[in-house]
Amino acid sequence: MLYTVCVKIFCSGIGGIGLSAYAALQKSNGHDVSGSDRTDSALLEDLRGQGIAVSFDQSGRAIDPRIDLFVYSEAVPSDASERLRAQELSIRSLSYPEALGELLRGFKRPIAVCGTHGKSSTTAMLGRVLLQAKTDPTIIVGTKMQELGHRNWRKGSSDLFLLEACEYRRSFLHYAPSIILLTTCDGDHFDYYSSHEEYREAFEDFLKNLPEDGVVITHFTDPICHALVDACGRRAVDADVYPLPQLSTPGLHMRQNARLALAASDLLGIPQKHALEALRGFSGTWRRMEVKGTTEEGITVIDDYAHHPAEIRATIAAMREAYPNRRLICVFQPHTHDRTAKIYDDFTRAFAGVDALIIPDIYIARSDIERETISLPTFLRDITKNSGIEAIDGRGLEETETLLRTKILQRGDVLLCMGAGNITTLSDRMLT
Repeated sequence: MLYTVCVKIFCSGIGGIGLSAYAALQKSNGHDVSGSDRTDSALLEDLRGQGIAVSFDQSGRAIDPRIDLFVYSEAVPSDASERLRAQELSIRSLSYPEALGELLRGFKRPIAVCGTHGKSSTTAMLGRVLLQAKTDPTIIVGTKMQELGHRNWRKGSSDLFLLEACEYRRSFLHYAPSIILLTTCDGDHFDYYSSHEEYREAFEDFLKNLPEDGVVITHFTDPICHALVDACGRRAVDADVYPLPQLSTPGLHMRQNARLALAASDLLGIPQKHALEALRGFSGTWRRMEVKGTTEEGITVIDDYAHHPAEIRATIAAMREAYPNRRLICVFQPHTHDRTAKIYDDFTRAFAGVDALIIPDIYIARSDIERETISLPTFLRDITKNSGIEAIDGRGLEETETLLRTKILQRGDVLLCMGAGNITTLSDRMLT
């Protein structure tokens, strides 16, 4: 909803990559925005710099009775103190996807990027093309873009709203876009979805949110995606008939994502030569094969968000393309026991191509809903057997750092830190 007067908005879990963008965008729209989170971060520091007050007290005391709208992250449970306090005060409460869905209704041309993998990169690629074509879009993306001043949002003045649409807990069903880019649909978030079939049904429902004249863009060579567009009954565009764009970042999977952006650009009337030129300059985003720097010993340190076997394989292949004659040392932090258990065999076969693998721990993102427990020694043995590489127990991030520095890394190596948890801190520490 585009409020015509200033309203007071409080965001619980404001440090999340999606909710932080929503908060900043609403602040730029002239609203009084504040919020809370558990721990500080660079995102929160940036929000404070924009005049958004952030509390680290989530007991409920930060909730002002004069608040008009309480927006909560999907990571904030229903029994959280702030949600209960908002209910007591009869403050209108919406989840982040619900609030974003309301905001989208004020735009004539919402464009959503969805899929199991590649959502953030594809959104960023199309965002770069739209910006260079001077279409002045509003953007919300699940990463930081160089083109947005290393932020995850942008306020535009046109009727275009480009957003990354996440499928977790069917969040994207709150959005009604006019164009959907579908990257892949091979299954994830099995702490919520009970099966691959249920997961795909959510995507089918999302595609049916398109209006009768809406368009879905996907890869027809992907049989799952092709079946989904056949089932949704909307106009479909095959991105695979477009040329494979060249980028300033490695990886076939990235060039395939760029095809989707190229097809969308064509649909929006942007000349192909201009779109290809914009894509050629795309050099990646935050935590997507991000080159953090090089140590004094000539070790290239890379941070990547990959947390699914398909993403891991794609990233490793891209690293081999970019650094064909260098040792590749990988540190991977599995993201939740549940995800690891549900696609266990795929994980154990995903690391072929690295010279050594260290797993420091399994990151627990949502302890209240974890149902599985993975034995790390067994997991390491199975990876060693099925991927044909040495898999090592890092015994936590601190010991992993020591192990890398004293026993594993050699001059000229490439160090790839992968995962969706707090492993991102390791890449920073390795450069100090």
